[in-house]
Parts: sequence; C-alpha cells; structure tokens
Amino acid sequence: MEVIIQPTAEKAAELVARLIAKRLLEKPTLVLGLATGRTMEQVYGYLAGMHQRERLDFSLCRTFNLDEYVGLAPEDSHSYRYYMNQHLFSRVNIDRRNTHLPNGAARDLAAECRHYEEMIHDCGGIDVQLLGIGADGHIGFNEPLSALRSRTREKALTPATIRQNAALFRGGAKAVPRRALTMGIGTILDASHILTLVTGAEKAAILAKAVEGPITSMVTASALQLHPDCKVIVDEAAAKRLRGRAYYRWIFQNEPEWQEFLQR
Repeated sequence: MEVIIQPTAEKAAELVARLIAKRLLEKPTLVLGLATGRTMEQVYGYLAGMHQRERLDFSLCRTFNLDEYVGLAPEDSHSYRYYMNQHLFSRVNIDRRNTHLPNGAARDLAAECRHYEEMIHDCGGIDVQLLGIGADGHIGFNEPLSALRSRTREKALTPATIRQNAALFRGGAKAVPRRALTMGIGTILDASHILTLVTGAEKAAILAKAVEGPITSMVTASALQLHPDCKVIVDEAAAKRLRGRAYYRWIFQNEPEWQEFLQR
C-alpha cells in the first residue's frame, strides 16, 4: 500500500483522474472498476475534461461498478446506473454496452451476482479498481463483518450507511433502500491495481484505522493492506490522523515513478 497526500481534495481527485488516464492511454481496452458518491464526482469531472480537451479515448474501455441498490430500476434517479450515466458515461465516448452495474431489479438476485462475477472473469478481470471509503470503513457495500474473501452478493445496509446516504434521497432515510448488491472484498482484491480516494476531515479517523490499523472485518477497507498494488490518495484534512504522514510525503517526493506528476 502507498499513501499519497495532496494539499486539497481537488488535487487528490485530479491525481486519481490522471492515474486512470495514464492507464487508459497505456491500455485502450482497460477494464475499469468504478465507484459512486460525492467524492468521485470530481474524478469523473476531470476525466470528462480530459476527454474533451485531450481526446482521452474511452471507446474500447469496459467498466464494472462496485454496487447497486436492490429494488431500483436503472432509470430511477437514485440508482447508481443513473449516477454513472450523468457523471461520466454521457460525457465521454464510451460504448454503453461496455458499462456494467449489478442489476438491483433482477428477479433472482443470487443468479445476478453469479453472472456479474462471470462477466468480470470473462473480461480478464479488473485492471484498475477505483474506491472510496465509507464512514465506518466499508468499501463497496461491504459493511462491517463482511468476509474478507467474499464475492459479489446481496448485503443488508447498516443504519449508519443508510443515514450517510439519506441526503441523496428526496424522502430522506426512509427512502433509502435497505439492501444492495455489491462486489465482495475478494472480488475487489482481485483487481490488478487499486486507487482509493479519501478526502475530508470527517474521514481522518477511519482512514487511519484502514491504513495503519489491524486488518479486521470490522473495517473492511483494512483488507486493502493485503493488496500488492494499492494507492491511497488523500487530502491534508483526511491525512491528519496518519502517524506516517512525513514518511508518505517523503516517498511521494522521491520515488522515480512520481516525478512526471510532480513536474506538472
């Protein structure tokens, strides 16, 4: 795991977008794992801008989202399919047939989860997985006590997650679905590369647990410590509880792979 501290949330999101763009330029058929939420909106804004200004090409890219609410149709304005269409897919030249999310409206949810795993496998696996971290340390909708080898499945959402997402629903917490389909932790860890974006002072304590604490199913993001190529990009506010801040900054300033980004 490598922790990269940026001065602001905007700079952190920009760096994540530039890392994705670099991978896409190297491999036009990139299989990209995507996340939703307010933290990701700036990343998608930067990627859309690169497409418009620099002709960053998404035409051969394939995507798999982490999760989707159970019971919401794709056209529902609260669904993650709707979110992705609005924030990224409609703004770049991606083939919508190559964009995948779990179908939360499927009649057989267990079969849908198996099918999702099969589609990822048939694409050769995910090359780059984008992640955020929830307030309780979850990744995807892998709530506390999720098995660290879990695969795509249906999960009940905790009251904390429901409250966290309530602001995005017109009816508040009562309108938030109680269940979701999510990639499992094992599915996420199968990705070749992982980029995790965490910003804001409210995430400082849980980020420190995920990055520097013990690996535990109570903080599912801590499983990222097991991944051989996971970069965690954070802003100063989120980094304030990290004990290794000085070391992380030194690495970023001195590792050869980061020189092209420092020169911009």
